[in-house]
Amino acid sequence: MSGETDLRKLLNGMSPELRPGRYVFTVVEGDVPPGLTPVVTVAEQEGLTLVLRREDADAAGLPYDYVAAWITLRVHSALDAVGLTAAVAQELAAAGLSCNVVAGFHHDHLFIPYERGAEAVTLLTDLAQRSV
Repeated sequence: MSGETDLRKLLNGMSPELRPGRYVFTVVEGDVPPGLTPVVTVAEQEGLTLVLRREDADAAGLPYDYVAAWITLRVHSALDAVGLTAAVAQELAAAGLSCNVVAGFHHDHLFIPYERGAEAVTLLTDLAQRSV
């Protein structure tokens, strides 16, 4: 099941969805601590990065600095598609929004400052409408 590669179709069909909750990035040594269910893990030399709900990080006593909103782009983008991340990042950067992007097999996921989540969805929806 291959995803979409046409940039115009990707942008027009991205349907950004703001997921409920607050998410944080933290790092642990070794494996995911028992009882935690991260939404993203990234293995780096410095440790295992976890993206998880803020309340789960708090309950586990894990440190974090950045609290994010999680936006899923509902279009099925191909892993070799060109330009979607750049177009989204450019749109958000023009509004002064940072964006941490994670690509899953089916969708791209954006982690942006929590307090600006709704604004980011509006900006991305406008970008989609302009990409017809």
